[in-house]
Amino acid sequence: MSGDRVDGPPETVVVKCGGSGALDVDRLCEDVAALRAAGRRVVLVHGGSAEMSRLAEQLGVELRYLTAPDGVVTRYTDAATLDVLTLALAGRVKPTLLRALDRHGVRAVGLTGLDSGLLRARRKKAVRAVVEGRVTVVRDDRSGRIVGVDAALLHDLLAAGVVPVVSPPALAEDGEPVNVNADRAAAAVAAALRADSLLFLTGAPGVLTDPTDPASALAAYRLPQPGEPAPSWVRGGMTIKLVAAREALLAGVPSVWISDGGAAHPLKAVTGEGPGTRVTLPGPRSERPAPEAQGPTPEAERPTPEAQRPSR
Repeated sequence: MSGDRVDGPPETVVVKCGGSGALDVDRLCEDVAALRAAGRRVVLVHGGSAEMSRLAEQLGVELRYLTAPDGVVTRYTDAATLDVLTLALAGRVKPTLLRALDRHGVRAVGLTGLDSGLLRARRKKAVRAVVEGRVTVVRDDRSGRIVGVDAALLHDLLAAGVVPVVSPPALAEDGEPVNVNADRAAAAVAAALRADSLLFLTGAPGVLTDPTDPASALAAYRLPQPGEPAPSWVRGGMTIKLVAAREALLAGVPSVWISDGGAAHPLKAVTGEGPGTRVTLPGPRSERPAPEAQGPTPEAERPTPEAQRPSR
């Protein structure tokens, strides 16, 4: 990959992968090896909803989702679901990534948010959800929001030439594990590391104005002002990626991309050589971008295509 930094500290790239099941692991790890050879530091943050679904079916655990009043869809996490999440991510998805990285000559270490308290979270005491048309309060959901990242641990690994491979769960204030959204975890990791780039890999070639047409992918995508309505074509899991993208940009991450995890070279977007959508913050309110360039606020509609499912 070109675009190498001539001088200054090594560039840090955070990559979020593994939610939709559309990821080509071998191509991803080949690109990670290329980035490492070019002198960049890389952190992988992964989910694994497809593997979770397979394991849950094998174990007879029903996976459920919560729809917030604003339409955002998240996973309902009870004790059984948290076990499935931990087993699927730490026991299946992560070893697959680590083996593939090793085949490409990349030294890597697998971590969950529990290891050395890498990801700290605040458990949600209650979640408002729409059930059968009525807004209800769910109090037994074992999920949380990231409030801290042990950046020093990640910096030490990166300085040693190691790629950290990170996933939920996180450690709550009571010492118990909680589920956290992997997209938002990636944004928190990128912010804590002061990363140069954050790339979300999904099952689509970027942000689509028509979720059924890959050719509708935008090259650039400007997020709207807070409170502005979302375009109708922003749905499901793509919405939470854009929420995470906004969080990373507001925290100072200069470059955020959404690209296709199944592409021939999925990480080339970060060097400007490959397809993908670059996400940017909105301009001043006096600026009125073209409709196709505007992005969504956190509202979402019911997810339809695989690429825009909720991801963990």
